[in-house]
Amino acid sequence: MKTNLSSKITLTKIPKRFYQPENAYEHSVLARFEKIPAFIYPQDDDGARAIAGEVAEQIRLSRSQSRNFVLALSGGRSLRKIFAEWIRLHREEQLSFKNVTVFLIYEFYPLSSTVTGNLARLKEEFLDHVEIDPANVHYPDQFMNEDSIYDLYRGYDRQIEAAGGIDYLISGIGHSGGIGFNGPGSAVSSRTHLVMLDNDSRKKAARTFSQVPSGVVTMGLATILKAKNILLMAWGEGRSHDVRCLLEDTSDSALPATSLQNHTGTKVIVDLQAAGELTRISHPWLVSKCEWDNKLIRRAIIWLCGLTGKPILKLTNRDYTEHELGELIALWGSAYNVNIKIFNDIQHTITGWPGGKPNADDANRPERAMPYPKKVIVFSPHPDDDVISMGGTFRRLCDQHHEVHVAYQTSGNIAVSDEDVVRYCEYLRDVCSRYTADETVKRKAEEIIRFLRHEKTDGEPEHPDVLFMKGTIRREEARTACRYSGVKDENVHFLDLPFYETGTIRKNSLNETDIDIIKRLLGDIRPDQLFVAGDLSDPHGTHKVCLDAVLAAVDDLKDEEWLKQCRIWMYRGAWSEWEMDHIEMAVPISPEELRFKRNAILKHQSQAESAPFLGDDERLFWQRAEDRNRATAELYQKLGLASYEAIEAFVQYIPQRD
Repeated sequence: MKTNLSSKITLTKIPKRFYQPENAYEHSVLARFEKIPAFIYPQDDDGARAIAGEVAEQIRLSRSQSRNFVLALSGGRSLRKIFAEWIRLHREEQLSFKNVTVFLIYEFYPLSSTVTGNLARLKEEFLDHVEIDPANVHYPDQFMNEDSIYDLYRGYDRQIEAAGGIDYLISGIGHSGGIGFNGPGSAVSSRTHLVMLDNDSRKKAARTFSQVPSGVVTMGLATILKAKNILLMAWGEGRSHDVRCLLEDTSDSALPATSLQNHTGTKVIVDLQAAGELTRISHPWLVSKCEWDNKLIRRAIIWLCGLTGKPILKLTNRDYTEHELGELIALWGSAYNVNIKIFNDIQHTITGWPGGKPNADDANRPERAMPYPKKVIVFSPHPDDDVISMGGTFRRLCDQHHEVHVAYQTSGNIAVSDEDVVRYCEYLRDVCSRYTADETVKRKAEEIIRFLRHEKTDGEPEHPDVLFMKGTIRREEARTACRYSGVKDENVHFLDLPFYETGTIRKNSLNETDIDIIKRLLGDIRPDQLFVAGDLSDPHGTHKVCLDAVLAAVDDLKDEEWLKQCRIWMYRGAWSEWEMDHIEMAVPISPEELRFKRNAILKHQSQAESAPFLGDDERLFWQRAEDRNRATAELYQKLGLASYEAIEAFVQYIPQRD
């Protein structure tokens, strides 16, 4: 069972020499814009193993020399696979941690319980699984009296010095170029100190920690810079912008991690997706000769159009040669030849028939004419991603008489506010008071209201009755939106994948039970077309897990004859949009259809105004969806193609075959 196939998706074929050069000379040529040594691995698993292996080797070396090994660790999700590899090495290869001393890079303050915070998470994920002496685990006191907080700062730095200094500091790269909780504007001279968390920082921390207090004690940049070796890591395309800023921008206090450009012991380890915006990956023609294919040519020409302000068909030979793209002229003979090829290539992505146009020549259309009508499944991670990301296409498929099914992969129950539950329970209580003598439902509604108003405490898992109510609210909103879009009630499927149903922000790992649920649905319907969420920038990770679940099911069923004929399309929109060079199907949306899409999104009332998981984008979901769809249409127009109100974009996924 392959449960990490999404990390193997490479939208542009990148030759290995660009991310893993054969020698130091090649590396220096390709990475000449990068100010910190960076090592790129095909997948996060590979990068995590490399980091774990390097540190394990140093731990063994220190042990052979009877030396203590001092390790500084951050929290968050980036390190989980490293922890898993260390645990494996400990169990299977007898890697000993007896000589290891651990310092936490940060800890939340003040905490109300020992079971919350960074230390508790590190114990659960790593420390409790190896034989590190608890006396060798150091962390800022989460419960220290406020009057003693300055003593805590000075004492923590003295503890590090007394241990001999940090041998290896391992951390993820924070948003906005932060490291630890040193955000924009942090002084390079700062030592361990208390940071009061702003609203954005608390939201980001809440993706990993169920209870986030008002402050955090973090090592300062000066403390971090004294470490002998620093390993920074980033996984996934959602971190690609931060990685580019860290490696290629000049050192700037607005991007605190760039201070590490002056630290000779720093290395950055990323997967190919997180490296996606680095020059050698995104614009390789600026550093070396390229292996040109259609997608790379398209990317280069779109980039050139942006630089020159010209549409495709107005680009000249001089435009190409002045901007490092003369190689294309040499290959194709003239700017006109390249221009017309790419113009036609992009033109052929546009279709008003996302399910294929019956009785039409489909040689240059993104989707096949036959069979018609098609059986279509739209997989939606949460009960609103379908209409947010492809609401116009969704309606078009129904209007064009395809048999459309929607499969909601998770209940989305934790994204409903307690206030909404109280409102619905009050409604339920009042209805029961008027129409039934049975007190059971009324008492249950009153019990839930009382619990949410007076008894619930922060950080505890949701009560099962509350989860049921929250899941029911989202389920019925989804049914309403589906009816509005033209989907039959019997074609709406709520899968409630078990990995999600923990009642907390943190979810379980994907397993066979989740994948079997999807396989059964696929086997029952045998679709001709699938739509899946390819929005891997989702900061909470649920979209990636849901995509992995579908791709794992597809991988298991790929030898079935019906699946060989099935087209799989990936959509985006909730968190990001496809870049122009990747788009393989573009569905134009009229002004009326865009208003319809907005109304479908607003059927999800619990998510309309106060959704708790909006991410870093403060726009409401309908606003960001419309803005992105309009921006895609505007880009098509700037390239010299037809002008549309909005466009929804898709990329095809082709299962790997042995």
